[in-house]
Amino acid sequence: MNIEIWFTFVIAVITFCAIPGPTALLVIAQAMKNGKGSGIPMAIGVILGCLTSMTLSLVGLGAILMTSSTLFLLFKWLGVGYLVYLGIKTFFEKTSDIEIDKNPVKLSYKKLIVSTYCVTTLNPKGIIFFVAFFPQFIEIGSSFYIQMLILVPTFVVILGSSILLYSLFAEKVGDKIKSVKARKKMNRIGGGALVGAGLITATIEK
Repeated sequence: MNIEIWFTFVIAVITFCAIPGPTALLVIAQAMKNGKGSGIPMAIGVILGCLTSMTLSLVGLGAILMTSSTLFLLFKWLGVGYLVYLGIKTFFEKTSDIEIDKNPVKLSYKKLIVSTYCVTTLNPKGIIFFVAFFPQFIEIGSSFYIQMLILVPTFVVILGSSILLYSLFAEKVGDKIKSVKARKKMNRIGGGALVGAGLITATIEK
């Protein structure tokens, strides 16, 4: 693969990851709530979700989503519903002095992986993105599989790093919030952000 093409790909992926979307908002909200160590399972969930979207796009689902309004809407509203559900749950979550003195109730690594995986996979734009994005960096005449062996790991490393940075920032903010009142306010902000992410997803069109 031409080094110039690879470098352009890196810049494009960094730009893509730097723009906060529904997944990034979910990561920030969950990291603030769950604290230290939550970034790694969420990064795993996002990466697995993106790899799923990438695989689905390669087997042709992306092309179907681009032409089928019904399937596109199904994916979109499943994603919207899940984000709104998480937002409402976070918004009304109760916090007590006992929880703060010990540790706030945290989601298991499995639940963190599942939540970020679902939000990432259920975003139909993700699948269509891979259909339109990756072909721009594939050189005709060179081995497709070798190029994918270069591009996919590059994408995964940049994506995983961005998720860890988002979560690290949110963890630091969450660690500084100790009072019940502040925790409740944080839950309101996080829940509102997730509902907002769902509303943003609802506006997505093909």
